[in-house]
Amino acid sequence: MSMMLNNLERKILAAVQSGLPLSPSPYQELARTIGIPADQLLTILRQWKAQGKIRRLGAIVNHFQMGRGVGAMVVWKVPPGRTDSIGQLFASFPAVSHAYLRPLAEQWPYTLYTMVHACGDGELEETIETMSRQSGIREFRALKTVRELKKVPPVYIVED
Repeated sequence: MSMMLNNLERKILAAVQSGLPLSPSPYQELARTIGIPADQLLTILRQWKAQGKIRRLGAIVNHFQMGRGVGAMVVWKVPPGRTDSIGQLFASFPAVSHAYLRPLAEQWPYTLYTMVHACGDGELEETIETMSRQSGIREFRALKTVRELKKVPPVYIVED
């Protein structure tokens, strides 16, 4: 599978990375700005999904504006044979927006990273404790969010 993009695909990616228009028919508006029919845009997006070029197309939620302004990156020391099952368990929690597996570092024994969101400190602590209890993982650190410095979607294509 080639990951090279033709000119039309580059235009689509450049338009999609900016976000969908707030509209009753966002794909039609997006297609109009690209200069193609909406069904062609949707066909290409479906092909990208089938080819693994994209996993999904979705909203980026501002947790602070949604009333869930308390959060922590919780890092977990998970035994090597349990990372997949524990990762799936943690990812199933509604309060978890991200779950990542990272390589073991020399001075840092944590391999599983989860971003946990809550309305308040008590809810955050309760969720983390529930995750620990259900997984049996007792070695973790909660790196609480102090201030959000950047929240924007990634940019893959820069139009001239």
